[in-house]
Amino acid sequence: MPTNAYNLFDEPWIPIRWAPGAPSDRAELVGLRELLLHSHDIATLAVADPPAHSALLRILYALTARVTALDEAGPGDWGMRRVSILDDAGQLPRDGIDAYIDAYRHRFFVYDPEQGRPWMQDARLVEQCDTGNTAGVNKLIVTRPAGNTHAWFRHGSDARPDLPTTADAVLNLLVWHYYGPSGRCSAREVNGVKSASATAGPLRTALSYHPEGTTLFATLLAGLVRPEQTVRREEDRCPWEQEELPDPDQTPPVPVGPCGRLTACSQHALLLVPDDSSPQLVSDAYITWAYRKGRIPRDDNYLIWQISQQGNRYPRPADAQRALWRDLDALLLKEPPGTSQARRPQVFEYASEVSEDLRVRALGFEQEGQAKDIQFVDAATPPVLGFVEEQAPATAPAVALMRQLGEMYGRRLERAVKRAWAEYTGDAKANGDTWAAEATARYWPGAEAEFWNRFRLLDHTGRVPDTGFDQSEARTAFIRLATDAYETVTASITRTQRGAKAVSNARIELFGGTRKKPAPSPVPAAQEGT
Repeated sequence: MPTNAYNLFDEPWIPIRWAPGAPSDRAELVGLRELLLHSHDIATLAVADPPAHSALLRILYALTARVTALDEAGPGDWGMRRVSILDDAGQLPRDGIDAYIDAYRHRFFVYDPEQGRPWMQDARLVEQCDTGNTAGVNKLIVTRPAGNTHAWFRHGSDARPDLPTTADAVLNLLVWHYYGPSGRCSAREVNGVKSASATAGPLRTALSYHPEGTTLFATLLAGLVRPEQTVRREEDRCPWEQEELPDPDQTPPVPVGPCGRLTACSQHALLLVPDDSSPQLVSDAYITWAYRKGRIPRDDNYLIWQISQQGNRYPRPADAQRALWRDLDALLLKEPPGTSQARRPQVFEYASEVSEDLRVRALGFEQEGQAKDIQFVDAATPPVLGFVEEQAPATAPAVALMRQLGEMYGRRLERAVKRAWAEYTGDAKANGDTWAAEATARYWPGAEAEFWNRFRLLDHTGRVPDTGFDQSEARTAFIRLATDAYETVTASITRTQRGAKAVSNARIELFGGTRKKPAPSPVPAAQEGT
């Protein structure tokens, strides 16, 4: 196979799971053409790594917007046009798919030595980077150790690496574009100036939230955001649609519409090198900075945005220890309670128009801002979008209160076990983190189950008073979970008088702690001596 023959529309590279009823002999890997044509027969993507799943969804949202002409607000009502595709057509339009592939198939080659425009890559890196000091495939594949990094999932050698398939390499290429680190990278020389410092990718450290239907077709339509009236597809370009590659010496252009925001915010430049003996494998990779100065503003419609104490806007970070239900009020409510002033992802303003039975999938990568990667995050809810505030406003207080109760008793439990340990050891500065970790590990799974059990009983039709939510019962349930965890963790020291006393004294933290008595009011001078 010639190296320029691997086209992402045609080659099978995307792992998927077919919907029930689909023929059992269908392949588990598909190209973009088959994915778009048969999205109504596909249940979901089966991408193993959450950041690659998240990145690929954004590419597919952009393609879906293009082939359905939902990349512009008009003509007519955008929401009605989307519903018509969903209900009347029942699948993505074949003529739109064929027209788009005819126009841009030549830009979807993974290797393109003839035209010099490999998909989502920069062929100029061969001349602008040191060919003897490339990043290598172990650096490209984010689950592999590279250089002196510890080996977690597998052992490997930079000198003799296992070569990844082109399919795996492309998925990891997307992870670098969206989640790549800041800091030192391979040197790149442009206009006689060499530099080796990259800016973090647009989704680095963030957790993104996606509406998910029973088919990929419904998922892709639900994931679209209504464009502004001023957006024109001729200006709102994806990287592969641009006539020329961007100038790395200039400030990066700011995307003007949803397709650009979905696909054209990378701060990294990459180039895959095919293996000479087997073009289905990748033998090397260049990874460096895309722009020497400036940064594309972070503005993503699938993130929860909140305000720091310093007044800065930032996306809610991925946290592998935090269950998804704890973010649910920030997804369903326009203005959830809390000091962070969280704002739900904009996609949820439109997703419930597709279906009330949509789930929410959270995808992300717990990371530090620079090089350290910690853990993938992948979680899903039951169908919840029938409870968005616009659809079921009466459920909003119940959802918010249940989340607040769960959070409050989780915090109180942590304080209680730390205080018990400090009193038992006689050291006010004693570190009770071990007990706190065990207590919260016992509490949160039960709190999550309690939340979902009560959430399912909420009435979103408006026919049941107070949606059937009993605040007192919910409070009692969360207190019981916290108390059970507290007593289990502290049981080992209650056999001694000192331990029993410490546990008894600290238990009050579960109920809010000791209330401070108000200071006595000063006696007015006129009353002194009376």
